[in-house]
Amino acid sequence: MYRQGQQGRGGPSGVTRGEFLTEDAVTLAYRDEGSGLPLLALAGLTRDGRDFDYLARHLPPDVRLIRLDSRGRGASGWADPETYTVGQEARDALALLDHLGIAKAAVIGSSRGGLLAMAMVAMAPDRVAGICFNDVGPVLEKTGLLRIGTYMGIKPDVRTLEEAADRTPAANPGFHNVPSMRWEEETVRHFVQTDDGLALPYDPALRLGFDRAMSGPLPDVWALFDGCAGLPLALIHGRNSDVLTGETADAMQARRPDLIRAEVADRGHIPFLDEPEAVAAILDWLSLCRQHAD
Repeated sequence: MYRQGQQGRGGPSGVTRGEFLTEDAVTLAYRDEGSGLPLLALAGLTRDGRDFDYLARHLPPDVRLIRLDSRGRGASGWADPETYTVGQEARDALALLDHLGIAKAAVIGSSRGGLLAMAMVAMAPDRVAGICFNDVGPVLEKTGLLRIGTYMGIKPDVRTLEEAADRTPAANPGFHNVPSMRWEEETVRHFVQTDDGLALPYDPALRLGFDRAMSGPLPDVWALFDGCAGLPLALIHGRNSDVLTGETADAMQARRPDLIRAEVADRGHIPFLDEPEAVAAILDWLSLCRQHAD
């Protein structure tokens, strides 16, 4: 039988689902769960807040997990494709904090979400209590990004979630020793079952900005990373990642010797965040963020 993914801490009754309107009248969806240190979770390029379901099961009770579906993703409204930019999406994340009346939050960002976190620091340094990067850094490998581009915005050629689950392991290079049930959980985060086959849980027009970015040299964002000086930082790195290399992870550590770092074996881009080494690093990082948030 095909299984839907589990809910986060507290189950459905423990999660507040809300919406707010951005400055350009786009409706964005979020989930707000728990109380205590605000932890804003920002997902990757085509992903949404459900990516953090796995992590949610391991967070301590004094953490308030807030998951944003960025514009064009998940339950959020689609927008003008020209606004699918790191700058605009970072402003949206700050707007969510405003909407919730949160002065400062720790931010965990998976892939593109980590870039949004650095942009938030550049825009409003007093609003961020620390950043945890999930397999993302100032240098991203074009080879891995082009691999993502081979399927981004393209309607699947299979009709059911079961068929997609069978293909998911091959579509995620670098992952080993992953139970089949996890791939089933992942499939419901990548696709939507409809009467007409599978659909994408994001605006296919996200592809337009991606293609523009891939048409030239990728930007150097070391300045944004260096702008996070003084903030507690952590890095979860999939050892087999084709997007973030070990060399870039080492360079991040060299610039920030206090960087909390977890190397996750048998994982590519991106780790699930419930691996023991990832959980341990995140809990250590959250302890530092509590001090910085005071």
